Amino acid sequence: MNLSLHAVVVPAFQQTLGAVRGLIDKAEGFCREKNLPPAELIQARLAPDMLPFAYQVKSTVVHSVGAIEGAKAGVFSPDMSPPPETFEDLRTKVDAALAALTRIGAAEIDTLIGRDAAFVFRDTRLPFRAEDFLLSFSLPNFYFHAATAYDILRWKGVSIGKRDFMGRLRLKVS
Repeated sequence: MNLSLHAVVVPAFQQTLGAVRGLIDKAEGFCREKNLPPAELIQARLAPDMLPFAYQVKSTVVHSVGAIEGAKAGVFSPDMSPPPETFEDLRTKVDAALAALTRIGAAEIDTLIGRDAAFVFRDTRLPFRAEDFLLSFSLPNFYFHAATAYDILRWKGVSIGKRDFMGRLRLKVS
């Protein structure tokens, strides 16, 4: 069985971004239920030297759609803009990424195979082939930030479980 780069990367981004979208909704509902200010979760972090929930959500967008755009351009640098500060703005960012992913065709991704792509940040430049950049750099970063967003909410007491992290499974249709 042959898999295309698109088939490996884009549906994975869509599945987990959909789950992250659900986490935002659960976080907002938790704040309403517990009468907490939204910043209580939006700015929550697991450790003082880790970035907050909002940054983790933003980074799932950066390492999905942003990574694909970087691979197409041949260079990816992290988005250093501040993350959204409201649940609505976080939702908007994730929804825009999900919409962008639906517009990316297989040929658009698969023609990247073998092309040069680099990660550039400050004095660091890491050279990759586009497929290796997506699979060995951005995909692990994407899952790290999605898992960290999930972990922050669990740590703060939001009632979520593995199913909330996994999102909508790609089940065989009979």
